[in-house]
Amino acid sequence: MTLQLKGVSKSVGGQVHIHPTDLELQNGTMNVLLGPTLAGKTSLMRLMAGLDVPTTGSVFWNGEDVTGMRVQDRKVAMVYQQFINYPSMTVYENIASPMKLMGQSRDEIDRAVRETAELMKLSPMLDRKPLELSGGQQQRCALARALVKNAGLVLLDEPLANLDYKLREELRAEIPRIFEKSGAIFVYATTEPEEALLLGGNTATLWEGRVTQFGPTPSVYRKPVNATTARVFSDPPMNFLEITKRGDRLTFGGDRSVPVPASMQGLADGDYTAGFRPNHLELHSDSPGVMSFDARLGVTEITGSETFVHLDYHDARWVGLVHGVQSLKPGQTLTVYLDPAFVYLFKPDGSLVSAAPYAEAA
Repeated sequence: MTLQLKGVSKSVGGQVHIHPTDLELQNGTMNVLLGPTLAGKTSLMRLMAGLDVPTTGSVFWNGEDVTGMRVQDRKVAMVYQQFINYPSMTVYENIASPMKLMGQSRDEIDRAVRETAELMKLSPMLDRKPLELSGGQQQRCALARALVKNAGLVLLDEPLANLDYKLREELRAEIPRIFEKSGAIFVYATTEPEEALLLGGNTATLWEGRVTQFGPTPSVYRKPVNATTARVFSDPPMNFLEITKRGDRLTFGGDRSVPVPASMQGLADGDYTAGFRPNHLELHSDSPGVMSFDARLGVTEITGSETFVHLDYHDARWVGLVHGVQSLKPGQTLTVYLDPAFVYLFKPDGSLVSAAPYAEAA
């Protein structure tokens, strides 16, 4: 099974929601749509499902053009951020409802419902109504209903966003296991880079209605093709610094100049944007060749074993993620260090020039 989008776009009232997009998804794969709110994730899902008709382009399912086909005539299941269950039905009846609509026998329905309920840890709750369940259990019920439908395409639109941290972590680990044997195509929308990394599979990064990159999740994370993808696939967002290389000197921050690091020796002279992730900024370093910056500290956020430091460096705003609980005063000048081996370099147009070996592995 394959799902192909060929030149698919969507405009509403003259406003472009999805720019022309080419995308091919294979059966048995987990595909993550990663991007901030309003990036176009739900709009793209609706086009995949047939809930919306594209303004241009075509949607193909197993080579067949299904662009004008109603969603009711496609084998599609969708789970939303909100818990969508039938409140007057029991959990058993909720899970069974798609199979009843398909006219399957009572024995087939009973077997599938009980097997799926066991998988989703809902067996003791089959006689309860959804409002008698916790939020996590309600979402499990919605997922179970999608699973028994035996759909070829399963769309999960931020299905864990309304759950507390513990339930999110639990279901994040379970979802790939639950669906891996079904052979269906799974599309999972999220705003969280960490969630994309945990789910694995493939990731498409979205920004303002454009798919900026698509490929195996680790590859997209480690080697973004442009600064936009790097920004999307980093939480907190990737930090950026304008630099200029001239001969054997590297200039940044207006008038700071240092010898060109070994990792940038082959770089042509010119202006570049350096990108680096928050966890690569350090408060202490004895390593040779590191770059140092005197930045103004805005605020700190202590998460327990780590501290986020928000910094102003000339016209740039950075976030650093450092180990331990740091006792720092807002407004103070803070020296931070960066190993050039963790730096990505982008051209002025945002396209990737190079990623140092350590940056690709980080």
